[in-house]
Amino acid sequence: MREIKAAPAVERAIRADLAAAFRLAVRMDLHEGVCNHFSVMLPDENRKRSVEAPHKARFLLNRYGLHWSEVSASNLLVIDARGRLLEGEGEFEKTAFYIHSRIHLAHPRAACVLHTHMPYATALTLLEGGRLEMVEQNALRFHDDIAYDESYNGLVVDDAEGDRLARVLGAKRVMFLANHGIIVAGASVAEAFDALYYLERACRLQVLARSMGAKLRAVRPEVVRAACAMMRDDAPKYAGAHFGALKRILDREEPDYSR
Repeated sequence: MREIKAAPAVERAIRADLAAAFRLAVRMDLHEGVCNHFSVMLPDENRKRSVEAPHKARFLLNRYGLHWSEVSASNLLVIDARGRLLEGEGEFEKTAFYIHSRIHLAHPRAACVLHTHMPYATALTLLEGGRLEMVEQNALRFHDDIAYDESYNGLVVDDAEGDRLARVLGAKRVMFLANHGIIVAGASVAEAFDALYYLERACRLQVLARSMGAKLRAVRPEVVRAACAMMRDDAPKYAGAHFGALKRILDREEPDYSR
């Protein structure tokens, strides 16, 4: 066991937010067994890390073997960019380290990285040329903001594959992993989780619509662009309000998440 040091207030708040995201993912059926993983870069190290000293990067990650309903602020692990466990007890999943560490290092904007096999979004990754079509209001949030990885290379167990995924993600906020699942990156836990939630809602509606066998109704391109711009401008404020409301539910019903 690595000692869990007394964390400053900012880190305590981030720990609570990430733990809340795990608990909420269970409630929304976005989780899968004890698989999948969420991470968030600790902001003090986020500012300090550089190309010359990437080993200084530290991030929070869930412990392997915990059901997400068991995750709490205090049992999150602190990992560095070399894969060393700095704080916390237990192991972390190898694939989690190679996916999350490489994306965090490649993209400073990706303070929070969420990876799930949530059912409706993952269903689209199983289709040849599967795409989230811009035919519904929730989907429009993600206009021109989704990267599609067309190559499933098995489990991510080395830096090379993690770096490849980071390159495919590029400047996008969302990545669909062929035959696998999805990754969402955000500037905060609230923004990333809000995007995760609406991504699965959009994918669910598309899967349901496709199941009816009729042609999808198109949205005019200029409307797609205008609606997306409006929603993107308000995204941080809305995400904060949405995530805050969800945390109030947890505060009433599962207050141990923040301990």
